[in-house]
Amino acid sequence: MNLNIKATREALKNGSVTSTALVKKSIDTFEEDKKSSLPLNAFLEMYDDAFSKAEEADRQITSAREKGSDALNELFSKKPLLGLPFAVKDNISVKGKHLTCASKILEGYVAPYNATVIQRLEDAGAIPLGRCNQDEFAMGSSTEYSSYGPTRNPINRQYVSGGSSGGPAAAVAGNQALFGLGTETGGSVRLPASYCGVYGLKPTYGVLSRWGVVAYGSSLDQVGILAHTPGDIAETLSAMAGEDFYDDTSADLPEKARLSTLSAMSASELSALKIAIPKQFLENKGLLPDVGVVFEQTRKWFQDKGAKIDEVDLPILDASIASYYVIALSEAASNLSRFDGIRYGRRVDTGEGYDELYVHTRSEGFGPEVKRRIVIGNYVLSEQFSGDTYKKGMTVRARIQREIAELFKNYDIILCPTCPTPAFKLGQKVDNPLEMYLSDLFTTFVNLARIPSISVPAGSSSDGLPVGIQFAGKMFSEAKILQLAQAWEEEHSGCGVPVK
Repeated sequence: MNLNIKATREALKNGSVTSTALVKKSIDTFEEDKKSSLPLNAFLEMYDDAFSKAEEADRQITSAREKGSDALNELFSKKPLLGLPFAVKDNISVKGKHLTCASKILEGYVAPYNATVIQRLEDAGAIPLGRCNQDEFAMGSSTEYSSYGPTRNPINRQYVSGGSSGGPAAAVAGNQALFGLGTETGGSVRLPASYCGVYGLKPTYGVLSRWGVVAYGSSLDQVGILAHTPGDIAETLSAMAGEDFYDDTSADLPEKARLSTLSAMSASELSALKIAIPKQFLENKGLLPDVGVVFEQTRKWFQDKGAKIDEVDLPILDASIASYYVIALSEAASNLSRFDGIRYGRRVDTGEGYDELYVHTRSEGFGPEVKRRIVIGNYVLSEQFSGDTYKKGMTVRARIQREIAELFKNYDIILCPTCPTPAFKLGQKVDNPLEMYLSDLFTTFVNLARIPSISVPAGSSSDGLPVGIQFAGKMFSEAKILQLAQAWEEEHSGCGVPVK
């Protein structure tokens, strides 16, 4: 059974379930799963204080219930997520807890403070349950590039969960957590959401603070949310969104108030929609027929609702994945230079000076995919080798932003698949980085344009694997795309695929 926030909150209020029972079930499921021959490996560890925080939440709820319904409602109006446990990706700081980015180089590191998104969720009463697996330093599309081993897909454990936020996606899809926090640089929330059959939102750049989130590509990075329903995403987004003193790139969400009482888009609103479908994605040779079938079914649903749908020509999208990797890898090479074995984390001291310390620490601490991306990023940034490649990448990005903004003057939504394929088998692409990078083919333009997008579970492949479709909107249109996703959810119930 897929739990959601609204139903769970009502159960907490009426006493039919307790926060401690929710946390205990997650911990028991985690411990039992570790004994499996094919462990999910979604959580890396459960936080040792999650149970005590749940007990405190139960005390507050019981005390308020004894005082009457007014007191109980007042408590939940102040703390709308009270007692609800959630999963945390291993690159988001939780004070006093391990933070390793699934890398040997940060082995043993403990976060000294809460990330802003964690603090805001805790202020709303939510309970960080544990840290989840990911691709090392969020670099990957399958959660196979982790020093802790891969995370498996809860729908079929022979397959990947997607990446880089595969851990929290699998935790949510496998009912080990009510909702999860991931991060996105080029699709790392939406991709695993599609593979695991849950909803995944990438908000407008800046809506969720990056303070306390380990940087990969700073101009692209964004915290995202994974959940069973658009309503769950709306509630958690409402608790976290807004400007943050500690993050100069943060921004307020103008329609934040609409999120806490999210309703589905009405029939008249659906019929008034103007939807753009980029030809470049439909004509892509990498789009598998199974995904194409689900996409056509989604298009028909919109047509039956009376929405106006046009196929639009955006040739610049053909350059989006190249532009993305030039920018992301350049920023990664710069950001990861701080992991040197001197200030914190793993240290391989050879006794032969700082240069040797630096080289040996990074050589042994970073995995092959991270090293590959650092090398490429440094090459791109070395003008004597790559020329003006970085500048060209930034020029393409600026043009993508302009053309997408211009498109939204005439359209409400961009509709396209989340990924060219469903989940693939473990090990199938791990030694083929180019093929792995192409998993992000339909997602990177969203990050480059800094717009919001949600992956919705829209159907399944002939092998029974989930297929996601994404609804992208203009900047700060989170409320609108979540209302649209809620209308989809109410007619399709998430297109749920049974968990094995």
